Amino acid sequence: MVDDTRQTRRIKRRTMMPARFVLAASVIAFGGMNGVEGFLSPQSHSNVASQSSEWRMSATVVHETKEKASSTETESFRPNPIVVSAEAEALSHSATTMKLTPSYDLFQMLPEDEGGHVPAPIGGNRQRDGTVLKVGTPDSLEGLKLTDYKGLGGKEKIEKLPDPFKMVEKELKPFSDSIKELVSTDQPVLSMAAKHFFEKRHGKRFRPTIVQLMAKAVAAATPEDGADQITTEQAANQGIGGVQWEWSGASDVQIEGGVVTPGNHQGSEVWRKQAQLGQIVEMIHVASLIHDDVLDEADTRRGGEAVHKLYSNKVAVLAGDYLVARASVLLARLENTAVVQIMATALESLVAGEIMQLKSPPKALLEMQSYLRKSYYKTASLICYACRSTALLGGHAYGSTVATACEEFGFHLGLAYQLQDDILDFTAAASVLGKPALADMDLGLSTAPILYAAQEYPHLRPLVMRRFKEKEDKQTALEALYKSDTAMDKASNLAKYHAQKAVDALLRLPQSDARDALIRLTHLVITRKK
Repeated sequence: MVDDTRQTRRIKRRTMMPARFVLAASVIAFGGMNGVEGFLSPQSHSNVASQSSEWRMSATVVHETKEKASSTETESFRPNPIVVSAEAEALSHSATTMKLTPSYDLFQMLPEDEGGHVPAPIGGNRQRDGTVLKVGTPDSLEGLKLTDYKGLGGKEKIEKLPDPFKMVEKELKPFSDSIKELVSTDQPVLSMAAKHFFEKRHGKRFRPTIVQLMAKAVAAATPEDGADQITTEQAANQGIGGVQWEWSGASDVQIEGGVVTPGNHQGSEVWRKQAQLGQIVEMIHVASLIHDDVLDEADTRRGGEAVHKLYSNKVAVLAGDYLVARASVLLARLENTAVVQIMATALESLVAGEIMQLKSPPKALLEMQSYLRKSYYKTASLICYACRSTALLGGHAYGSTVATACEEFGFHLGLAYQLQDDILDFTAAASVLGKPALADMDLGLSTAPILYAAQEYPHLRPLVMRRFKEKEDKQTALEALYKSDTAMDKASNLAKYHAQKAVDALLRLPQSDARDALIRLTHLVITRKK
């Protein structure tokens, strides 16, 4: 009875909390509208011949299918919103706004033997040729397979690749001090709560490390000429304006030579803005953790007390709101409207994940695809959108091979990370995880291991659909999981699948120490024990 009462309180709180994120997302999104002069970015640095602002951020081309290019009418755009209605989504777009397709509709989410397929080429995933950026440039890691390395069945030592954390250690060392200054406020309690995660239990700074490494990796790639990428067929089917938006969004790079290179990147204005994006991403991430802990009534986070346990629920909620508000201000100061919209969409995705977790119908709780979409919204979206934004800040257009590879890497890395987290929830002790073990089951949630077990043992399906509400449900599910010879292996193989897909995307970029460090980071994600 006590557990049922706690779960009822959690559900009531979950129905109210996402509205705060929606408000914050709307603030950021407002900053990305072309009509707000203060947020307008300079003319894109893509090498397409000069165009008017009418199409520079245009996305009149909309979601296409395999059979037919979609209509150029704005109202036909429909990116499967979870929170926003179709009518509201149509009203919020014009001929000059970007229309982002969710990453799970751009890139493959499941392997073919589990019903997955390669999505059709559309704006956002069209440029995926692995040879374009490496013509005449050898790559010693071409065709790399993670399974060749120790920890994943192979004999090669991953330590031969650059250490991702050591590579950016000096750059991230002042990170905590500077980010604490960025979130300072005149209200002592709010200030202490907002700074909590930035003062203690720093961890590895996983997301800022990714952004910093990606910034270095994209500096090794020369921006493509967008005019050369628009085919006659595309222009005929969609109109020239229908595809030109894909070659917009790049920051106007003010740097010696006009193009970012490994030689002029460090310490440049481009480098500074990319580093600030890493801080923004961490602020949004920490805000989501603070809010999640309130919703889930979690006592601990990163091995210490959760913010709401140290202060109060009200202070914790306000601290999370404040971090998102500060992140939105800093985001606008990057002076790139495309990046503002992309990162606002990431924020909206966090809300969508919470809504999806709360409101999914019982049958959807059994679907692996539904679980992966929720994982995309809650975890992968922030990573993959940060990666594409990093490319844009480095002078690469939205639809370029570079930016596409960046988002695809982040998408698969984020899913691999979440899958490994969900596996560790059943295999690692709470003292190692830094949070309570079996936390998802306590919230009535089913993750990959349980879903695979339910495929093997049909008697688990009603338990999953009712969110383990009855007294013996959790124990029955755990017994079936540990009895299964395949469930954990299948979950692990799915994590490996996404990790390899992440590496495949990275291998489309020119070889550099930073790119190779990201490959090592991907290996770490699925071999970690905490």
